[in-house]
Amino acid sequence: MTRTFVKTLLAAGFMAAAASPAAGAEPSKPECLAGAKPGGGFDLTCRLAANALLEAKIIGKPMAVTYMEGGVGAVAYNHVIGKRGTDGNLITAASSGSALLLAQGKFGQYDETAVRWLGALGADYGVLVVAADSPYKSLGELIAAYKASPTDFSVAGGGAVGSQDWMKGSLLAKAAGQEPKEMRYVALEGGGAVLTALEGGHVKVGAGDAAEMSKHHAAGKVRVLAVMAPERLPGELAEVPTAKEQGVDIEWPVWRGYYVGKDVSDADYKWWADAFAKLVATPEFVKEREARGLYEYTQVGEAFDQQVKADVARFKIIAKEAGM
Repeated sequence: MTRTFVKTLLAAGFMAAAASPAAGAEPSKPECLAGAKPGGGFDLTCRLAANALLEAKIIGKPMAVTYMEGGVGAVAYNHVIGKRGTDGNLITAASSGSALLLAQGKFGQYDETAVRWLGALGADYGVLVVAADSPYKSLGELIAAYKASPTDFSVAGGGAVGSQDWMKGSLLAKAAGQEPKEMRYVALEGGGAVLTALEGGHVKVGAGDAAEMSKHHAAGKVRVLAVMAPERLPGELAEVPTAKEQGVDIEWPVWRGYYVGKDVSDADYKWWADAFAKLVATPEFVKEREARGLYEYTQVGEAFDQQVKADVARFKIIAKEAGM
């Protein structure tokens, strides 16, 4: 359906490293580190890998999921770099939000080159949504109205200024020829609060994620005007056109992925990359991904490493244009 890029790393150096007796073996103590409290997106990402790898019998023992909150992943990022840079047992959850924070320099002294990006196993996508009784039936109508009277439009998102939802709103403002930093942004605590604000008529536009908004759209409580995906999404949003279909070049995949320490051996890195490439073809994985409301989005190894670095570069431009 959407994009599927599976590129495992089979370079000669990796093959040579794997030839040594102890190299490239299944991790003896597999662990996924979530850089936040239990229950959030990083936890979901770790559980996706842990459950699917075990169910598909790619690992022979349960994967431990551990938690290290702070800085929306910044503390975990610094911990892996400083303490566990060579640990081939450990993968750490990340998201496109991690790339956004790296682009804004919010992970301290380290940039996106300080770890090895392993793979993404699923994604959600950004959406722009209005109340069910809103007069706007398309993204074009919304942009035209916003352009005509930007001060009349409040945009709500589940995060502070500079967050992913703020950035989605800034793309709307930019499409309307307005300064994103002058957008009337209402920072709320998560997508649920955004839905409540829309339904109550307190804001005119919501910026959020497809998985969270789709059921409310299908129930007629809100109206999703555009999905920020390269193609239409399946299921409850199948009839909603993409922003690109409506003439606006906006994409915002919210990928769920993983990284390992910078100094993890090539053989251990290759083991994980091969495991992910094998995993995504199993019915056990598809079931786990769908149960977590994620859409198909697979990038592994070098393809993912390049994608993350491209995302960081793109986010730097977006942030600069938005006055961040």
